[in-house]
Amino acid sequence: MSSPYESVKRGAGGLLQGALGALLLVGGMVVVMWAVEIFDYVTPGDLDAELGIIAWSPDGLIGVLFAPFLHVGFAHLMANSLPLLVLGFLAAFRGLGKFLWATLIIMVVGGVGTWVATPPGVATVGASGLVFGYFGFVVARGLFDRRALDILVGIGVAVAYYSLMWGLDPTQVGISWQGHLFGLVGGVAAAWVLRRKRLATPTYPAY
Repeated sequence: MSSPYESVKRGAGGLLQGALGALLLVGGMVVVMWAVEIFDYVTPGDLDAELGIIAWSPDGLIGVLFAPFLHVGFAHLMANSLPLLVLGFLAAFRGLGKFLWATLIIMVVGGVGTWVATPPGVATVGASGLVFGYFGFVVARGLFDRRALDILVGIGVAVAYYSLMWGLDPTQVGISWQGHLFGLVGGVAAAWVLRRKRLATPTYPAY
């Protein structure tokens, strides 16, 4: 029988291992985004037009998978990099498998929603949909899973990043509020789909 100290030690080791894996995975995603933007900058093609989400265009649906890795210049990418690192790390440290599924759900829900809600022919690119998705996932995970650590992390994220909600303002020029909104919806949906399953409370016959 293991002692409480050994149990705590194993738990701390698991969290540390998960944190390291999360940092490497999310950091790798950001590195790929920078590599893609550098490639797009130095080559004559236009990846944003070729692989972005082009609203209401059947060909533009390919952007559901590729648009989060594309940006309109380095300023756009820099604005997304830090919140993506922070929120992505917090979304991933609990488990990389769930994080990958959450990322896929956010990309599909956010991308298809953007494709439908954006005026026809308008191109949308950028990782901000993922940023909003991870924000929604981390906050909602605390509500759905009801673990003390997840609740505390969710509250901290809500307080620290509440200003993200300004990105849902449809009057802002050059900002895809549709991508932000449906990314957020995708994050909440991912938290619900991937929530911790709790055993049903047994019932006993009355005598």
